[in-house]
Amino acid sequence: MNAANMANAYKRQQIMTASPAELTLMLYNGAIRFVTESIRAIEKKDIQKAHNANMRAQKIVRELMLATDMKQEISQKWILIDEYILHCLVQGNIKKDKAKLEEAKKLLTDFRDAWSQAMKLARSDKDMDEAAKGKFEA
Repeated sequence: MNAANMANAYKRQQIMTASPAELTLMLYNGAIRFVTESIRAIEKKDIQKAHNANMRAQKIVRELMLATDMKQEISQKWILIDEYILHCLVQGNIKKDKAKLEEAKKLLTDFRDAWSQAMKLARSDKDMDEAAKGKFEA
């Protein structure tokens, strides 16, 4: 098995065993990676590569929007920012506007960082709950 096949197999396994929260984090990381690729391709005047990377980022943002639980109050505001990110990606793609793509990337990075922090807090809360439960069961 060559290195590329091994990497793909590892990535598939990572996705198949990830929690929903971890999958969301992977989606944010993927979107950021593709926006970065699109920006670099624009700088190199590789319009087709810029377009392809941008379309992949747009697809991920749409997927994140579909996965948003609209029953939660915060989701009403979150989805508006997602729509703005998508707008920046579309405009950045049409006009090959690096500034719009940088704006989308910054927002995606902020969301990703907030999501990552929330995951850490949830994990530490769970660990504290389990420790407290063990303490009272002993």
